[in-house]
Amino acid sequence: MAATPTSLALWSMTTDAPHPPSRERLLLWGGAALLFLVALTSNTVTLLLSRHAGSMASIWTINGLVAGTLVSVPRRYWPPLVTAGFAALLVGHYIAVGWLHGAGLLVTLLLVVANLVEILVVAFTISHYFPTISGETSGYLRFGRIAVGAAIVGCILSTLLAEVAQLMAPPGVFFGSAEEWFRAHLLGMVIVGMLMLVAFRERGRMLGVPGKRLRMLRDVLLLAIVSIGVFAQERYPMLFVVFAPLLYLVFRYRFTGLVLGIAIVALVTNVGTSLDEGPFNLIRSYSSWERTLIAQIYLGVLCLVAVPVALALADRQRLGRQVADSESRYRLLAEYSSDLIVRIGDDNSRRYVSPSVTEMLGWSPEEFAALRGELIHPDDRDKVLAVLAKLREGSGPIIARYRLRRRSGGYLWIEALGNRAPSPDHPGESEIIYTARDVTQRVLAEESLADSEKRLRTITDNVPAAIAHVDTSERYTFINAYISELISGESSPVIGHTVAEVRPAIYPVLKPHIDVALHGGCATFEYESPRDGHARYFQATYLPAVAADGSSTGLYMLTTDITRIKLAEQQLNFLAHHDALTGIANRLSFRESSELSVRQAATTQQPLLLMMIDVDFFKHINDTYGHAAGDVALSEVAKRLKANVRKSDLLARIGGDEFVVLCHDIEDVATAERLAQQITDAMRPPVSFEGADIKVSLSIGVALCRDVASMEALAQRADEALYQAKEAGRACFRMVADGF
Repeated sequence: MAATPTSLALWSMTTDAPHPPSRERLLLWGGAALLFLVALTSNTVTLLLSRHAGSMASIWTINGLVAGTLVSVPRRYWPPLVTAGFAALLVGHYIAVGWLHGAGLLVTLLLVVANLVEILVVAFTISHYFPTISGETSGYLRFGRIAVGAAIVGCILSTLLAEVAQLMAPPGVFFGSAEEWFRAHLLGMVIVGMLMLVAFRERGRMLGVPGKRLRMLRDVLLLAIVSIGVFAQERYPMLFVVFAPLLYLVFRYRFTGLVLGIAIVALVTNVGTSLDEGPFNLIRSYSSWERTLIAQIYLGVLCLVAVPVALALADRQRLGRQVADSESRYRLLAEYSSDLIVRIGDDNSRRYVSPSVTEMLGWSPEEFAALRGELIHPDDRDKVLAVLAKLREGSGPIIARYRLRRRSGGYLWIEALGNRAPSPDHPGESEIIYTARDVTQRVLAEESLADSEKRLRTITDNVPAAIAHVDTSERYTFINAYISELISGESSPVIGHTVAEVRPAIYPVLKPHIDVALHGGCATFEYESPRDGHARYFQATYLPAVAADGSSTGLYMLTTDITRIKLAEQQLNFLAHHDALTGIANRLSFRESSELSVRQAATTQQPLLLMMIDVDFFKHINDTYGHAAGDVALSEVAKRLKANVRKSDLLARIGGDEFVVLCHDIEDVATAERLAQQITDAMRPPVSFEGADIKVSLSIGVALCRDVASMEALAQRADEALYQAKEAGRACFRMVADGF
């Protein structure tokens, strides 16, 4: 039972469908982590139970758990899973053998290697002979022979290595005898390994068929309760009681019931024997290894009884399927007796032609038999001859579609089902028997549909928009070529997969609109999806898809890339709020932000600092050096201002050579003066332009005020200070402070 969580984590890796690399790595390492935790728990508990009992546990579970997992997944996933198993063995043995028993690191490692050798021998052998395990009984029988043989060889090798470790261990360290080791490991490999294989093959059906899982849970709990009850008492030899609920599980649930039942009984037997509880205590004066041996014999008998029953039921199920197939073929002939029926001998002679040939083609049975292959359309003759050759080789049944000539002229499309069978009137010979029906209307409809779909595909694939149909379970049933623009050009299949699987990153955004369309509404919305490190913008319209009877068949998705429009809008918004020459905020942006700052300052009772800045003698720079030099000077002023104000301050150009700086969190006059002086000093180095050094200075008016009524009032105070700075000779600052 401990294998089930690991199986759930690794099931999605056993499918042949490809996964995106990131999802595959997540599944792989998640499965490895779960395998490590389950294997470590199993290993540690088994070792501690063995130490408590003074003998090997009756069943060793971890090796079968790891080997069964490896066999059930592709080999490319083995390295991290083997690493997880090795780590679990190492940690468990170190705790139970190295730490508690005092064995050295070398002995511990040798024991881990012994277990690992057993796992790899079994896993490599089974995966070599059975890349996939057949569900037929013959496949199970051959698999059983090879798997048991591999388990015996692996357990022998691990036993030899364990004996070497026993010889190297200090006195008093107990690993169990070679016989105990071999029996426990072989039994664990068979029972737990079989549990893992069936768990991976059955997947969700391990918990029962949907709708009947509570019944299966009831039956499993009944076996568990009976098993626990048998081992909870020591007065009566009640071991036989377990057989009834175990065989009931096998009869009702086949191999799933077998492995679950054996696993539960093995778990209860293992724990009960290790804790010296249960009916085995009725045998007086027995040693711990004898108790373990009896438990192993008991589990072996359970397997010998239950496994043949499961195989017999599987064989009966296989025979039932064969009978059903035969009945289906017979029913096909019986119900469609109006179809053309022909028997062809090895010499290509038509030994029998049904009378329906007259109604179908206009020929009499004798005429049709005499004409042989002349009635087949010339383009189809080679195909028909190839089908006949395959049928004579034993391949069949085969369905072929070809054209036959009518007596009245023209050709008829027929679909023939051919097979090889013993001749009823020529003992020892076999014949080809085929039944044929007129499928001309179907072929014409299919050709018309194919032509219509081709035209539709041509149109949709060349429309610069993604068009898709999603059914009611949110699975894609149709996509056009443009869909790759939405899924970042991934090559993974889309048809048959859900929207959540194909577009997991933005599925939470799409889900509400999908629900609207599935409930009959229309949804138009915009969303953002990153691609190659850049944002992509899309506009989507989801429309309900309705069948002729009014039932919902899902929804249509129409998605258009509006990235260029969005980027243009963003660019226009940037240009509307930023100065084109300097790249800093413009007058509009300053006005919008400053009003918000005034309201916040009024709420928080914080002061505001506004600096009005003019470039001194800017007209003289333009007249002397040209307007290009003036532009360079303004850009350099903006650059130096930006470098000397804080990121939280608002810097803007509000006119030709006029700049403003709006600051928060300036609590005193001294701080304001330092900031203004820092900006003044930043303009001391000249501005270089085409080899000339241009002296650029600033006049700064600083207003530091509390309880600002409006931005106009604050600007007026800063203008007054700016006027004072210009009166003082420029290239300096003056400040007014209100409320300080």
